Amino acid sequence: MTTTKKIKGLVHFVFAIYLVSVLSDVQVPVQGRVLLQKKPDPENAAASARWLVSQNIWGVLDTISSDLGGAPFGNVVSFSDGEPGKGSGIPYFYLTTLDPTARNALKDPRASLTISEHPIGTCGKTDPENPTCAKLTLNGKLKLADPKEIEFAKRALFSKHPEMKDWPKIHNFQFFKLDIENIFLINWFGGPKPLTVDQYLHPKK
Repeated sequence: MTTTKKIKGLVHFVFAIYLVSVLSDVQVPVQGRVLLQKKPDPENAAASARWLVSQNIWGVLDTISSDLGGAPFGNVVSFSDGEPGKGSGIPYFYLTTLDPTARNALKDPRASLTISEHPIGTCGKTDPENPTCAKLTLNGKLKLADPKEIEFAKRALFSKHPEMKDWPKIHNFQFFKLDIENIFLINWFGGPKPLTVDQYLHPKK
C-alpha cells in the first residue's frame, strides 16, 4: 500500500469515528478515552459533579500526614467510581501502605479528593483555575472497602486501570473507598454550587 493510500485510509477512519460519535451522542476521544456522556448543563450541580467523577480516572487525594505532624499531604492517585457508564459516584482506590496515603488513612481517615475537568479535555485552552473549567472536592473518610464491596471495587478499578491487575502482590495493595461527607463544586461563575451528599448520590435524571 502506498503512503498516499495509507494517509487516505487514516483520514477516512478518523472521520468515521467522528461521525459515529456525533450520531450516537458520544464525544470524540480525549487523551485516549471516549467520553460516554456530554458535559451537563452547569445549572445541574449533581449531574456536573457525577460527570466529573465518572469521566476522570485520577485526582489529588489529601490525607493527614502522620509523618509530618498532622500536616496535609496531597498525592496523585488513580480512582474509579464504577465500570465505564456505570458510575456510582463513590470513588474507590487501590492503595498500598508502602505509600504514605494509605498509611495516613489507616491512622486518621479524614481525607479529600480533588479533581478537575481539565484532564478530561473539555476545557479547551481555558486555564484550570477558570470557573468555567469545573473543579470538585469531595471531603470525607478514606476507609478500607467492606468485604462485600471488593468485587465491585475490583471491577470498577481494573476496567479503567487494567495494569493494576499486575501490580506486585507482595506490596499488599488493598481496596479503599471515600465515604463522602461534604462536596465543593465550582462549574461556572458565581461561587460554589450548593450540593448535598444525598443530591449527589441520587441525581435527578
